[in-house]
Amino acid sequence: MNKPLIIIGNGGHAAVLVEILIAQQRIIIGYTAPNEKKSFFNLPYLGTDDVIINYHTDEVELVLGLGTINISPIRKSFFDQFSEKGYFFANVIHTTAIVSPSAQIGQGVQIMAGAIVQTNVTIGNNTIINTGSIIDHDGIIGSHTHLAPGTTLSGGVRIGESSLIGVGTTIIQGITIGDETLVGAGSVVVKNIGNRKTAYGVPAREV
Repeated sequence: MNKPLIIIGNGGHAAVLVEILIAQQRIIIGYTAPNEKKSFFNLPYLGTDDVIINYHTDEVELVLGLGTINISPIRKSFFDQFSEKGYFFANVIHTTAIVSPSAQIGQGVQIMAGAIVQTNVTIGNNTIINTGSIIDHDGIIGSHTHLAPGTTLSGGVRIGESSLIGVGTTIIQGITIGDETLVGAGSVVVKNIGNRKTAYGVPAREV
């Protein structure tokens, strides 16, 4: 049974998630953020993130509405903090996303409009598969990673944890990209990229 939701954050990424959830008729108790945002879908402002502990872990699920535009530990920190307290993060999957029944999806995964997740793909916890992204067969995406809109991953691509793959990036088959690695927008990746690297270009090169 779906539990009522609390949204963490009130920025642009949170708004996209809320719109998906409203269309799916999920019950949203309200949102937490440093400050109230009056126009945020008329949802109740619950207060700062500390108020979440006033709700029992059996009563609610959380949705992490913080997006990323660079390598950052913030999403992982929030996820770990509340998971350790026993809270569960709900998956948010747009109705127009295509997700293979053989795909293995972790906790708190967000799959946006028009995304395609193919056969035997594995997606780790707290990962964003953004609008129109494609993950072909047997791909493995680590936890806390963000595939920005329009990314294309061919078969057997592996992405490590806490990495960011920029808008419109293409990664050819069998490539491995490490942990905490940033691939710049519009890149074409034809060689493996290690941990904690930055790469961009056509073809992508580490910098």
